[in-house]
Amino acid sequence: MALDTSTAACSVALAELTSSDPARPVSGTGGERAAPGVHVWPRAVMVTVDARRHGELLAPSMRAVLAEGGARPTDLDAVVVGAGPGPFTSLRVGMVTAAAFADALGVPVHGVCSLDAIGAATGGSVAVVTDARRREVFWACYRDGVRVGDPAVGRPADVVRFLRGLGVDRVVGPGTVLYPEIFAELAGTTAGATAGEVPAPGAGQPDDGYPRPELLVGLAGADVLAGRAPQPLVPLYLRRPDAAEPHTPKPVTV
Repeated sequence: MALDTSTAACSVALAELTSSDPARPVSGTGGERAAPGVHVWPRAVMVTVDARRHGELLAPSMRAVLAEGGARPTDLDAVVVGAGPGPFTSLRVGMVTAAAFADALGVPVHGVCSLDAIGAATGGSVAVVTDARRREVFWACYRDGVRVGDPAVGRPADVVRFLRGLGVDRVVGPGTVLYPEIFAELAGTTAGATAGEVPAPGAGQPDDGYPRPELLVGLAGADVLAGRAPQPLVPLYLRRPDAAEPHTPKPVTV
């Protein structure tokens, strides 16, 4: 099972992994090659767009995906979670849930950069941007679906100037619809399946430009199939949370 709450979308998927020929008959939809020797077979996917309700939506979505896929929690061999970058509160919902769920089942939990679950489906030289709030975006560059460098955070205009210098002329992801005039300066920029359109709450689908949870499974697939122990689960916040501890009050003499 894969979870992602790094964006406005609450995304959950149930998928099978195989290293055999993609013609292998399994339940669910057709297989998709995720990496050399790794094929992903999505059995159920649910993406709901509502940035304020991740905590309410995640557990019911997990139950719904298991029911649709005809599986029980004990059937799971691993859990994969989008590790961000993302806003502190929403990202924490998915990562804490994934860690607790995997621990209860006694299975490994693998963290994957959430931007990769968008960039992996692209070709050529592309940048992926998502909302970082504070009038900033999280972003990363991809070449033929493979990330080049680490994800970063910055103001949209600064990101566009940097991408021009790298020769990147296409930007995708939900961050583009928040700053359409700025990202329109780069030719070929799209915002999900239909450029410039933002899906209404609850209307999200995997092709709306949000991280695709089934791609998270594929990105962790080689490690899962090989039985390799996952790296420590570390969220990619990229900056300090909005909330901060209050300063120690100064002594007052009266």
